[in-house]
Amino acid sequence: MRWGVLSTAKIGLEKVIPAMQRGPSCKIVAIASRSLARAQEAAEKLGIPRAYGSYGELLADPEIEAVYNPLPNHLHVPLSARAADAGKHVLCEKPVSLNAAEAMELVRARDRAGVLVQEAFMVRYHPQWLRARDLVRSGEIGELRAVQGFFSYTNLDPENIRNIAGFGGGGLYDIGCYPITAARFLFGAEPIRVAGLIDWDPRWRIDRLTSGVLEFPAGHATFSCSTQLTPYQRIHAFGTRKRIEIEIPFNAPVDRPCRLFVDDGKILGDAGRIVEELPTTDQYTAQGEVVSRAIRRGDALEFPLEDSITGMRVIDAMFRSADSGQWERP
Repeated sequence: MRWGVLSTAKIGLEKVIPAMQRGPSCKIVAIASRSLARAQEAAEKLGIPRAYGSYGELLADPEIEAVYNPLPNHLHVPLSARAADAGKHVLCEKPVSLNAAEAMELVRARDRAGVLVQEAFMVRYHPQWLRARDLVRSGEIGELRAVQGFFSYTNLDPENIRNIAGFGGGGLYDIGCYPITAARFLFGAEPIRVAGLIDWDPRWRIDRLTSGVLEFPAGHATFSCSTQLTPYQRIHAFGTRKRIEIEIPFNAPVDRPCRLFVDDGKILGDAGRIVEELPTTDQYTAQGEVVSRAIRRGDALEFPLEDSITGMRVIDAMFRSADSGQWERP
C-alpha cells in the first residue's frame, strides 16, 4: 500500500513513519508540510522519495493510495475529509475529531468516496491488549466488573499544541481517550452514562486534570488523566475471580516484551501474581499492517469509523457532565 503523510508532526517522524516502513505491506512514498524545506528535510532523513510544500499537492499525487494524518486535532476532520474526497484511504490520528457531530462529516466523506477511514488507536493491535481481552472473554478472571485507568505526563510548554485550546488541546482529547477506549474494548460494550470532573488550566483553558466514571451494563470504569502530573500509566481490570494489570498499556516499548500481571488476590501484594510476557511488538507497525491489508483486500475493519463516533460521544458527554455536575448519557 503506497502511503503519503500529511505534516512533519513529531509522532509521525519519530514513531509512526519508521514503524510503518518496517512493515511489508506499507510503503511511504511522499510527505507534505506547509514548509517545503521541512518536508524535504523529513523526506531525506526517512528515505521518503517525494516531498511536497502543501497538503493539496500530496493529495493530488495519483500514486498515493492512502494518507496518514497526524496533524493537530482541529485539522483531523478537514484534511481527512479532503483526502477521502481525493480518493485516498485515511488513517487519522486520535482523536478523530473534536466532537461526534464533526466526526459525522468523515462518515459522509467516506461514503461519498467509497474509501476506508480509520482512527489510529494503535494500542488495539498490540498483543498485550488482545491477550487481556482474551482473558476477559474466556472467563479466566470471572465476570469483569471494573476497569481502572491512569495516564499522565508533564507538559508546561505554552507553544505546544496540546496546550492550545483552539487546536483541540487538553488531557481528555490527548490521553483520556485511551482509558475510555480500554474500558470499551475490555467490556465489549458502550457506557450507559458518564460523569466527568475537570480541573481547567487558568492560563490556557485546557483540561489539565480530568477524571471520569463510566457506567457499563456489566460494571464500572474509572480513570484520571493529566498533562501536568508525574508521568505514569496503568490499566487494571477486576473480575469476580482474578484481576489483570497492564504494566505499560499505552506507550508500549518496542525494544523489550510487555508484561501482563494476573492475580487471584489470595496473597496480598504481588507475591501471588502470575507474570505473562507478550512478544516484543511495535504497535505502529502492527496498525499499519492491519489497515494496509484491509484496504488491499477490501476487508472490513474490527473498529470502523462508527466505533470512533461512539467514542467521541463518550468524550462529548464527559465535557457536558463537567459543566452540568450531573450524569450525562453519551
